[in-house]
Amino acid sequence: MGARKRERRILALTGAAALLALSVNLIISAINAHNGSSKRKKKKRDLPCSSVHISLSASEIDRLTDHIIAKSKDTYDLVASVPLGKVSYANVISPLAELEAQQFPLIQSCVFPKMVSTLDDVRKASCEAEKRLDSHLLMCRKREDVYRVVKAYADRGEQLGSEAQRYVQCLVREFERHGVKLTLSKRNEMENLKSRIDELSLKYIENLNAGTKFVLLNEQELAGMPREFLMELEKTDGKLKVLLTNFHVTPILEHCKIGASRKLIAVAYGQRGGAENLDILESLVESRHKFSQLLGYSSYAELVLEPRMARTSSKVFEFLEEVSANLNDLATRELKVLKDLKRKEEGDSPFGMEDFLFYMRRAEEQQLDLEFGEVKQYFPVSLVLSGIFKIFQDLFGLRFEEVKDCETWHDTVRLFAVRDVTSNDLLGYFYLDTFFREGKFAHTCVVPLQNGWLASNGTRKVAIALLISQCPKQIDGNPALLRFSEVVSLFHEFSHVVHHMCNRATFSRFSGLRSEGDFIEIPSQLLERWCYESVSLKMMSGFHQDMTKSITSEMCKSLKRRHDSFAGLKLKQEILLCLADQIIHSSENVDIVELLKHLHPKVMLGIPLLEGTNPASCFSRLAIGYEAICYSYIWSEVFAADIFASKFQDDLLNHYAGLQFRNKVLAPGGAKDPLEILSDYLGREPSIRPFIETVHFDLSIVHRVTSL
Repeated sequence: MGARKRERRILALTGAAALLALSVNLIISAINAHNGSSKRKKKKRDLPCSSVHISLSASEIDRLTDHIIAKSKDTYDLVASVPLGKVSYANVISPLAELEAQQFPLIQSCVFPKMVSTLDDVRKASCEAEKRLDSHLLMCRKREDVYRVVKAYADRGEQLGSEAQRYVQCLVREFERHGVKLTLSKRNEMENLKSRIDELSLKYIENLNAGTKFVLLNEQELAGMPREFLMELEKTDGKLKVLLTNFHVTPILEHCKIGASRKLIAVAYGQRGGAENLDILESLVESRHKFSQLLGYSSYAELVLEPRMARTSSKVFEFLEEVSANLNDLATRELKVLKDLKRKEEGDSPFGMEDFLFYMRRAEEQQLDLEFGEVKQYFPVSLVLSGIFKIFQDLFGLRFEEVKDCETWHDTVRLFAVRDVTSNDLLGYFYLDTFFREGKFAHTCVVPLQNGWLASNGTRKVAIALLISQCPKQIDGNPALLRFSEVVSLFHEFSHVVHHMCNRATFSRFSGLRSEGDFIEIPSQLLERWCYESVSLKMMSGFHQDMTKSITSEMCKSLKRRHDSFAGLKLKQEILLCLADQIIHSSENVDIVELLKHLHPKVMLGIPLLEGTNPASCFSRLAIGYEAICYSYIWSEVFAADIFASKFQDDLLNHYAGLQFRNKVLAPGGAKDPLEILSDYLGREPSIRPFIETVHFDLSIVHRVTSL
């Protein structure tokens, strides 16, 4: 059956009327929620199977934090008191596993209000609680007396199930990675290094953000910029002040016709951290290496990679180099198009990094007939949500039911139960905190509030998650509309919600969103691909003035082409930074300036660094959060591409394939080795080839550009 015929069949089966009914229900629910807030509130019932505390006051957060710390200390003291000759699973491992599972929703009850509460004192109390709890939990992981007992049990080598064995191994490794085997003097040295690392990381970020850095340009030097952009710029001494932030720099690099201005801005932006940040980074990397060597690792990269899928730095290098090499031909063809286009518009001036965004946009204008203002008209929030719900329900055999009359922290927050469509078993709940409001966390994300796990009495505890987003509100009866990038972000994050709901691990530690770092993004990277396919896009869209009219097939094709355009060059830039990150964290005494001078033209097909700049001085991921693991995003994309090509490409809504993925990939969570999970699911080892094949070059760009 042809793709178009299959698409029509699927849409006929799902029915525009069904989608419209879902969206209307969502709208009615939102209106009812709003109207209900103005009426006298009646007592809300507790949520069954939930240990999460909603809407705690500041004083209640303080008291719950005290309780968590006291209970944790009592349990750790009890385990530490077990004689080494009498250790057993029941008196050592089980109490720690139960404590971890029972306290997780209590800890989250104290921590998540800082992201969503409307009250300043509650947000402040939540931030303080997070600091206290982090400090206490870190202290617990450093308790040598508890480690001795756990290690004594592990050394007995009792026969355990695979998940229990994995849990014991994780406990031992966690204690050892926190230095419990070190002498007192080395532990003190480790603490000093950790404080030094934190101090340098903070200094790097502060230096990057310090002051208001800007460049002054006149209107002629900003030729090509939209009038509304120029109107927003502050005027100083007869010139326009361009701030060195993404909000100003990216539009200029995309739209400014003056090559000299683009270069001036790109160089200034690349110099933000300056020589000071390079010195800070050098000291930071040196301290990280010393820290890892104290723990017995050859480098900081080896320390960080040990618990991840890649395991070793050599594996990461092998992976990045293979991807980069396979992209060379594609990226070379893409670069030739950009160079030819610049030659037509600016003569023989050399092509530099400052030209990438401008000429990519110019080429895309020739290739694509796409107006994002028009695209936005097809994505009302309510219809996007109803479409996302239907896709995930149909694909994975789930049912989402709205839960009324349960307490929430704001009257716009909605709560849903998730059930298996066949057995009707309750899998979990998720809260949707969808709309913008002051004081709320500013990005779309998912927060696990309670992990799914199996209690010692045999009862199954369900998963609970919170999805936070900043969707616009409906104003004066006009539906709130989403930009396409917001649709993709919402779909991606909802994938994490479903991953959390589908977990069937025994231990709370291995719940869906507690998987190994390289694995956690694979399901969401896979499912994000639905956002670029016509069948699923039409299920999530409808013209806001007539929701029975979905987005056109041509728009769908254009969105996909735009996503794929110049993918080789874009990935090359990402690989460059990933390689730099891995090199400086796997080797000692690396000259970062010389490294980038050598690495940049090698990876970027001969294009040198912009003179006077160094990405390492203003690449915040090197300072905090992604050190030695910048590669992981590309890693996830590669594995996701293999799964998509093997299982879903020919039928996006294949229920059987979806159930297989749910049961074999989502359900284990972190209870099994991720490579084992994926190999079992695919029936072979994962391959890089499908990813390389999906990153393709649209020759229509060449024909359109050369015909200008």
